[in-house]
Amino acid sequence: MKKLIETIDNLPLIAKILLCIPALDIIWWVYRICKSLDKNNMVGLVIAIVLLVVGIPFMWLIDLICVLVKGNIWWLD
Repeated sequence: MKKLIETIDNLPLIAKILLCIPALDIIWWVYRICKSLDKNNMVGLVIAIVLLVVGIPFMWLIDLICVLVKGNIWWLD
């Protein structure tokens, strides 16, 4: 899991932006779940799963804005 997190963190900005496309945004949900599991953050894991179910219509836009502004997605770390 650490390798996946490091790999996604080290992607170039254009690749991170492309992963914000609504169909590809599932990569960011997997990233959130893995990051929460890696840090043993149960609150983050529950929020990631809830966002997976509820946040489909708008989370891609939040991810895109965060990647453009700070270079990484929004998450609870």
